[in-house]
Amino acid sequence: MRSAARVIYLDWNATTPPHPEVLAAMQAAAEVAWANPASVHGPGRRARAFIEQAREAVARLVGLDARDVTLTSGGTEANNLALSHAFGDEAAAAGAAGATSAGAGAVGAPPWGRLQGALVVSRIEHPSVTRAAEGLARRGVEVAWVDPEPSGRVAPEALAAALDRAAAVAPVRLVSLQAVNHETGVIQPVAEAAAIAHARGARLHVDAVQAVGRLPPEAWAGADLVSVAAHKIRGPKGIGALAVRPGVRLRPVLLGGAQERGLRPGTQDPLAAAGFAAAARRALDAPARYAALAPLRDRLEAALIEAGRAAGAAPLPNGEGARAPHITNLSWPGWRGDELCAALDLEGVAVSSGSACSAGTAEPSPVLTAMLGPERAASAVRFSIGEETTEADVIEAVRRVARVLARLRPIPAGS
Repeated sequence: MRSAARVIYLDWNATTPPHPEVLAAMQAAAEVAWANPASVHGPGRRARAFIEQAREAVARLVGLDARDVTLTSGGTEANNLALSHAFGDEAAAAGAAGATSAGAGAVGAPPWGRLQGALVVSRIEHPSVTRAAEGLARRGVEVAWVDPEPSGRVAPEALAAALDRAAAVAPVRLVSLQAVNHETGVIQPVAEAAAIAHARGARLHVDAVQAVGRLPPEAWAGADLVSVAAHKIRGPKGIGALAVRPGVRLRPVLLGGAQERGLRPGTQDPLAAAGFAAAARRALDAPARYAALAPLRDRLEAALIEAGRAAGAAPLPNGEGARAPHITNLSWPGWRGDELCAALDLEGVAVSSGSACSAGTAEPSPVLTAMLGPERAASAVRFSIGEETTEADVIEAVRRVARVLARLRPIPAGS
């Protein structure tokens, strides 16, 4: 039976609670922006204004031009749109780095059938990148996979070697590297990756879903394509964006109407756009708020390690070096991560054992498997705090973790 205790939410990487300003913006939009934003009459134009405000707010947040922002259904679609853009006959003819176009509004043929070119991608990307890369490989794209260091960092030298390896087979069109790992919080060397990719005539896509609104813009500096999701920055679910540099020629993943200049057909939601705009505006100064969380995260991590030690096995931190200031990922020897998450849920502590999109699967985290092996991955639990997490929350959460550990004694190694 679930405990009646107050729920302590420590899963801010999975999603964030919508901010009151976001909810207020959506409520205000609901009163005046219910029309179809594609309609040319007055109500349609009023609805359309909220779409364009979201586009402008996202552009300012990521440091690109509003004309080159495509609104999507979220980070997953943005990542798929980014990866698909570089491959096919048209991309091969134009060249990934030197093509000239009218910007994001220039629409190429849909990326169906046999494709050409090479892609370099790390093993620790979000599933919306790795699965998209696997799909491209099945259709003819040469995919060079880059293994991370045990620290969770993708070394620039390994990226360079993968680029050179792939280039021996096909022209490298794109490199995809996340800004911040969604499970460990490890910050990736995006600026170095951009320099390496550009020197070899390739573009760089950065999945910045976990970085935007949490780290300064330097975290995705040099990227040619940047993916964002509203619900990671206190906005609504079901909306995101892909922002690109001028000259990047996108190719639609879906076919239909002319919305988003034909790149993302389907009726846009002005209410979600209003919430996205509000979230993007307040995310401009959110990195300072997240930086202030680092001491609280460190206290949480230290207390969890001590609780594990007292229960018979101290957990092992996953991800070394520079990390986002709000994430800790620990492997618990003798315990299964998914079982710990379930037991903590009954105690009113919300955490996760992997990315939210992988919940319910029996396989251990591909990210931690690539870093440290399947055994370490199977025992991992991610704790991610946010703007509303308090020291009292941390103290109480650790107390409940200790209670769970006392009830679920670890299985000795080799037994």
